[in-house]
Amino acid sequence: MIDQVAAWHQEHVRFSQLLDLLDKEVAVFHEGGEPNYELMRDIVFYLRHYSDRFHHPREDVAFARLAERDPDLRVAINRLVQEHQVIAVAGEELLHRLDDIEANAVVSRKAVESAAATYLVYYRHHIATEEKDVLPRAEKLLTREDWKAVASAVPNGADPLFGDKVEARYDELRRQVMREGREA
Repeated sequence: MIDQVAAWHQEHVRFSQLLDLLDKEVAVFHEGGEPNYELMRDIVFYLRHYSDRFHHPREDVAFARLAERDPDLRVAINRLVQEHQVIAVAGEELLHRLDDIEANAVVSRKAVESAAATYLVYYRHHIATEEKDVLPRAEKLLTREDWKAVASAVPNGADPLFGDKVEARYDELRRQVMREGREA
């Protein structure tokens, strides 16, 4: 069985890379420049459709198991589960704003920046909390059976961006992530 905590952490690293790219494009937008809207849409679309369909549901199962093993974590875990919903809603809002821009609709800068800031702040805080408070506890407390339950609760979906086969829609995003990775 693969090290589930390491896999969870690796996904957080990748999601953080994407949030960094998104943040750079939002900064260009904020400064009045012309960001790469397609890249922004691909980032949010990926996070909405891969992370929200596979990563977060697996976490929810792991969180439930962890709360059973350590009741002192229940409040923090309940908040993290709620944040999954907030992140999904904020991502959908940002995606709608970006879709409107791509459709040449008039969208206020304030609305786009607000949607982006909400998404970025919640997502970054969420990942940081999991890395600091949850992953170390999960590594210590969750059993092999718990991890099997996590794996079987949500079917594995091929990662369309970081997997073996990159979907065509993510080709440019993958190239950008690779360029940014070499610079870091």
